[in-house]
Amino acid sequence: MVGHDSTVEETLSALDGRSTGLASEEAARRLTSHGPNRLVDTSGRAPLTILLAQFRSPLILVLLLAAALSAAIGNAIDALLIAIIVGANGVFGFAQDYRAEQSLLALRELAAPDAVVRRDGAVTQIAASDVVPGDVLLLAQGDAVTADARLIAAQALACDEAALTGESLPVEKSTAALPAATPLAERSNMVYRGTTVTRGRAEAVVVATGMETEVGQIAGSLATAVEPQTPLQRDLDELGRRLGLGILLVSSLLAPLLVVLAGTGLVQAGLTAVSLAVAAIPEGLPAVVTLTLALGVRRMAGESALVRSLPAVEALGTVDVICTDKTGTVTEGEMTVSRVWVPDRVVDLSEPAVTDSQLTQLFEIGVVCNDATETVGDPTEQALLAAAQWYGLDPDAVREAHPRVDEQPFSAETQQMMTVHDDVAFVKGAPRMVLDRASHVRTEAGIVTLDEPMRARILEQTEAFAAQALRVLAFAARTNDGPLVFVGLQGMLDPPRAEVSAAVADCQRAGIDVKLVTGDNRTTATVIAKQIGLRGATLDGTELDALSDEALAERIDDVAVFARATPTHKVRILEALQARGHVVAMTGDGVNDAPALKRADVGVAMGIRGTDVAAQSSDIVLLDDNFATIRTAIRNGRAVFDNIWKFVAYLLSANFAEVVLVFVASLAGYLILPAVQLLWINLLTDGLPALALGVDEPGEDVMDRTPRASATGIVDRPLLGFLGGAGLAAALVMLALMVVVLDGAPTVTPYALTMVFTGFVLLEFVKLFVVRWLRETPFVNLWLFLAVAGSLLAQLAVVYSPLRTYFGTVRLTIADWRLLAVTVAGGGVLFVLVALLVKRFDARTHS
Repeated sequence: MVGHDSTVEETLSALDGRSTGLASEEAARRLTSHGPNRLVDTSGRAPLTILLAQFRSPLILVLLLAAALSAAIGNAIDALLIAIIVGANGVFGFAQDYRAEQSLLALRELAAPDAVVRRDGAVTQIAASDVVPGDVLLLAQGDAVTADARLIAAQALACDEAALTGESLPVEKSTAALPAATPLAERSNMVYRGTTVTRGRAEAVVVATGMETEVGQIAGSLATAVEPQTPLQRDLDELGRRLGLGILLVSSLLAPLLVVLAGTGLVQAGLTAVSLAVAAIPEGLPAVVTLTLALGVRRMAGESALVRSLPAVEALGTVDVICTDKTGTVTEGEMTVSRVWVPDRVVDLSEPAVTDSQLTQLFEIGVVCNDATETVGDPTEQALLAAAQWYGLDPDAVREAHPRVDEQPFSAETQQMMTVHDDVAFVKGAPRMVLDRASHVRTEAGIVTLDEPMRARILEQTEAFAAQALRVLAFAARTNDGPLVFVGLQGMLDPPRAEVSAAVADCQRAGIDVKLVTGDNRTTATVIAKQIGLRGATLDGTELDALSDEALAERIDDVAVFARATPTHKVRILEALQARGHVVAMTGDGVNDAPALKRADVGVAMGIRGTDVAAQSSDIVLLDDNFATIRTAIRNGRAVFDNIWKFVAYLLSANFAEVVLVFVASLAGYLILPAVQLLWINLLTDGLPALALGVDEPGEDVMDRTPRASATGIVDRPLLGFLGGAGLAAALVMLALMVVVLDGAPTVTPYALTMVFTGFVLLEFVKLFVVRWLRETPFVNLWLFLAVAGSLLAQLAVVYSPLRTYFGTVRLTIADWRLLAVTVAGGGVLFVLVALLVKRFDARTHS
């Protein structure tokens, strides 16, 4: 593709084009040949794709197998209940994922901008999708560039290319050919799709459209990028596989053992094996996980974070590194004058303004020698207007008092702009260029000759501002034919958001390393990093290129700032961190961030300044573009994990207790808790109470913990300890109750069955509050109390209403309830002891 390394004549010749534009017939032919000037379809996942994705979990497959087994042996009610639970889980997951997709589509600006081109020798406006190679674009301040194009004429042109290159300052443009090896960010004779003209006018011949543009090539690379599974997805898949294998193993062992050791008939042994399988499966786990994540999604949406993928809620809480772009993410995304200098004093604009003649003229020049308005124009010139307003000037009034009669636009050659008025000329530009022309300087004592000591002080102050990452402009004035008088300096930068420093500190306290990855230069990036509290080495793109992947991985943990980073660098940085075992969240807003967002464990895009490509590549979109929202999202993510951990511990310990109880009792000849009762227990405990855990508030220490290791998974040592201890305790208590209520009976009586059945339910409700205490959850959760009350009423219904016919239960007396109360209290004491042991031997449950 012709471009920056070709002259204007070579470019036009290669494209078979002319500066007067294409003929309409030729443009139509090229549109057919090259296709519309559009990127690949990014309209999101199809509804059917979203729906089918809900049924790919191994745990769901295990549940469907259990439903099939129940149906095969005639337990239609069990099979139907399991199928309903699986279906409900799929509906819940689909609803949340689909809502996120639709919210993102609403966020996008679907209407492409128009383009002004020359066709048939005349200027005309066409749809951006109809632009073809060889078209001549006419660009002016405020225009969006709709295709990649080679400049053929430019007048004081500057473009905002932050979305493509990460460069926060507008890029000055010219028409001269450049060496072939010139980096993308320095190709001053090109304009690129997705960027914006901030100043000046230009004509450019289109060299690439659609997927052939720089933006299109990045978008195309995303199609082959592999999105990593989130930690939660990996954990649930692994849990499903382990449960499936365990259930098959235990159930297949129980049936022959019953036949051989207990003399049980084959049919009855098969029914018992199926009951054991039902007992072992936490039927409600997928639905509870989905609903808890959905609640997290809703909570985060209320805090300006749009979640595109449910598991990303929990995954964000596991990250231990955040790689963040600078412009518009850590910083405000707009230039601001922070300090000015007039001989011989620095004025900080964070302090109240003090009026004097030196400062008045400095700010007046910034207003008048300026083409911007408050809403349109070069960000640097808009910053000068804002500074004048801070000082108390009315830009419109100042301009009205000094009407412009002539001008010399800014150019890359002179690095200055001059405006001429009735009685004065004003100049702004690069300090050295203005100093070279100035012969006098305005001081507190008046206008004096600009001698070498003063010139040295001005240059020294310029360097001091530059060391603070400030972009420095010099200002001067000339009355009639008098000498050019140097007036002062204004230093500006894209400042950090006010809340970012606290957000970074919170992340660091939570064990999360924050790294700044930006296209800006080394000085600016390093200064901004220090201002927001980052400490560590700075590595620029050239130094990074010199490192192998292995060497980069060795150094990556010690580097806090990556300057002059390209899209390729960002992916290398991400992969180096992942190679070190880190779980990485990548934030960004530009097209250049998209490949890394796609490959990151959690991609976090900006919703206001962000591009479509970035948003579609991400897991989470920040609707307020605020880095501090990430801190809140991490807190919510950790709270979601805590809630999932609690009900996984709660559910699996119940299932483990059921398996031990059924297995031991069956070998002893007692077929306790048939499948319908086991399923009812699971529905009561896996249902409303477990769901209520999903709205538990975060613990006060949630941001004081270090991130959990990504390889640990939900089923970690504390959970296994509680699962085994609490499960065995519940099984032993229920076996003891069974022995007491059987009172030597050779077979299980309806009364014994009812007592064990009801006692198990009550014991699970006691354990619910012990699990919450184990994770140091605030005690108050109104929904939990309501859920427990509702489940108790449901249990009373199967004991005292006609429903007892279907569950094989009998009415219980006051004496029976006293016995159950004593039993449950004893079980509660055992649960607390287990929890204390878990806390004692694994600090992760409370650190």
